[in-house]
Amino acid sequence: MITLTPEAASKVKELLAERQRDDLALRVFVQPGGCSGFSYGLAFDSQRNDDDQVIEQDGIRVVVDAMSARFLKGARIDYVESLSGSGFTIHNPNAVQTCGCGQSFRTRDEAGQPRSCDETGAAV
Repeated sequence: MITLTPEAASKVKELLAERQRDDLALRVFVQPGGCSGFSYGLAFDSQRNDDDQVIEQDGIRVVVDAMSARFLKGARIDYVESLSGSGFTIHNPNAVQTCGCGQSFRTRDEAGQPRSCDETGAAV
């Protein structure tokens, strides 16, 4: 399903430690919108739904809902620091088109609901 690079796992652990809560997991999701049709989301979440898939990696719980899972199969989450900024990036083998921001994509079979980047706000 989804994997975290060592850099991403380290950053998630750091962010979780700041929150001082043992019940939080990293929720990875896909939602309609973005320049290319779908956009990625990352959030800490303590809620679980019946259709969630839970993956344990490096002591981190990663939670993905059923709808998002079909778009994220084989995805890899990385954390990158550079002169232009830092943040999480998702390398998704299912994406056939991505936006310049790297946070929006479409698949071969589904185009989503594209919107201007100005309408969707800042990247995740």
